Amino acid sequence: QVQLVESGGGLVQAGGSLRLSCAASGRTFSTYTMGWFRQAPGKEREFVAGVRRSGGIRNYATSVKGRFGISRDNAKNTVYLQMNNLKPEDTAVYYCAADLHDVAVAKTSPREYDYWGQGTQATVSS
Repeated sequence: QVQLVESGGGLVQAGGSLRLSCAASGRTFSTYTMGWFRQAPGKEREFVAGVRRSGGIRNYATSVKGRFGISRDNAKNTVYLQMNNLKPEDTAVYYCAADLHDVAVAKTSPREYDYWGQGTQATVSS
């Protein structure tokens, strides 16, 4: 079993920044591909960013590229999502997820992920 706990959400004005964290249980965190997803009210859960096991390969949704950055610290069993220049349309519940499979690039479909956190709310006011 893998437990994921997100933190760092909150309320911020447009143009501001937030840094989300996701702490994972277990001693094999370095073997997981990690992803961040978000879900706004009435919308489907969508991929935001992903990072491969070693942290060297990262991929992003087009809507956040250049504004968001994903990183991981395997020594701390933690993955981060730095969100800059936030827009009202970034408002959503943000989830981290773990894919236990070895992949070349993080998958963008939620169905590919094995474990999920409970989510953290990020609200961007205009």
